[in-house]
Amino acid sequence: MTRPTIIMVAPNGARKVKTDHPAVPVTIDETIVTAKECHAAGASILHAHVRDDAGKHLLDVARYSKLLDGLRQEVPDMLVQITTEAVGIYTPGQQADLVFELKPDFVSVGFREMIGDNGEAARALARNFYHSSLAEQICVQHILYDIDDLVRFRAAMGDGILPDARPHVLLVLGRYSGNFQSDPTEMKPFIADGLPDIASWSICAFGHREFDVMTDAIANGGHCRVGFENNLYLKDGSLAQGNADLVRQLAETCQPASRAETLALFAL
Repeated sequence: MTRPTIIMVAPNGARKVKTDHPAVPVTIDETIVTAKECHAAGASILHAHVRDDAGKHLLDVARYSKLLDGLRQEVPDMLVQITTEAVGIYTPGQQADLVFELKPDFVSVGFREMIGDNGEAARALARNFYHSSLAEQICVQHILYDIDDLVRFRAAMGDGILPDARPHVLLVLGRYSGNFQSDPTEMKPFIADGLPDIASWSICAFGHREFDVMTDAIANGGHCRVGFENNLYLKDGSLAQGNADLVRQLAETCQPASRAETLALFAL
């Protein structure tokens, strides 16, 4: 029996602009239109960023509220995850303040950003954030970039910084630099280190091999995040016309999870 696979779409991220691709959604209205297209193509959840008037990355309650209200009106069956990405601008305290003022259903949090320097103050802030999120029924997706992150993540679980609930992790293969191309083999150390034993997980990847990474992740029990935040290219190396093209080509190879199945797979 085919296993349902979460397809999350990340249509813009913190850095991509119209000069990268004219279909990158920058405004709230553009993001809503893109969300509708991607939901129709098979994505059950949107990874949402908002921008300021100049198109730069922003963590802002008012703009997120406007986006979430618009999405509930225009594409009510699609789940929405907000980002807390720091981009070298925001502190863990500011990230936490955003989450607890907005109280979204889903949020992605870079583990290395929230744990900071791993000092006592940073650990206390992180513990309060993670435990309070669980109490507020805010589903946190923990972003890990490498094996060192996974080692620290396991330690935080053991130390009680993370609550006693099965986490959901996003593995990021690659980095924001030049023409970096991710490879499916980069996933193997996480699998070998037993990540599937402690967490449900998704993956995202940079460059035109995104599709190969996704299909390999599915085969290993993982879920998927695709979109222009990390990749602009289809599996044949041609430029995608829009985010929905990346969602659609993946949806054709798996059983995309429904809203209900996505909620169950992300269950706290």
